[in-house]
Amino acid sequence: MRSPQLQSTRNGETPSPSPPPTHHRHHNRIPGTPFHSTVSVQKLRRFNSLIFVFRLSSFSFSLASAVFMLTNSRGSSSPRWYDFDAFRFVFAANAIVALYSLFEMVASVWEISRGVTLFPEVLQVWFDFGHDQVFAYLLLSADSAGTALAKVLKGMGTCDSSNGFCVQADISIALGFAGFLFIGLSSLLSGFRVVCFIINGSRFHL
Repeated sequence: MRSPQLQSTRNGETPSPSPPPTHHRHHNRIPGTPFHSTVSVQKLRRFNSLIFVFRLSSFSFSLASAVFMLTNSRGSSSPRWYDFDAFRFVFAANAIVALYSLFEMVASVWEISRGVTLFPEVLQVWFDFGHDQVFAYLLLSADSAGTALAKVLKGMGTCDSSNGFCVQADISIALGFAGFLFIGLSSLLSGFRVVCFIINGSRFHL
């Protein structure tokens, strides 16, 4: 049999060009890799920087509170802070929180500079949140006990003869409450990280 193209040529017709053969091209697709946009990285850095500021504030106020209570001695005739259980509680709680806040400051600097947590991520988020909760309540209990004792001493007239002792104790307790405020704010942010980790598998919602 004659091909249609040859038959058309003999009849004086211009043969139509045959369509070019189709070639199946396989495009190599590179699988998408997860990445953080510049905006997300900046948000994460600001978030971690805010946590660091709260940690620094908690450390500063708790340390100052412990130092004020530790140095609250006015001579042999003046009361001594370690003679009162509540004031010893104030000193111990603020000293513990200061040490904890110092550790958390180191962890925050590590995370900001290296982009990873000091401990494995799942351990870090739960460690921060759990200890923030415990130490916040510890500080609140200690400062509340110190406040109650300070009121009793004023009612007994102790502050009339040892006004400097009572004033310094009040300053120590007030600084302890400020430390509680900032560790409470840190607890809110660490709680946010826990929620993000439970929902998204990451400590921050990017």
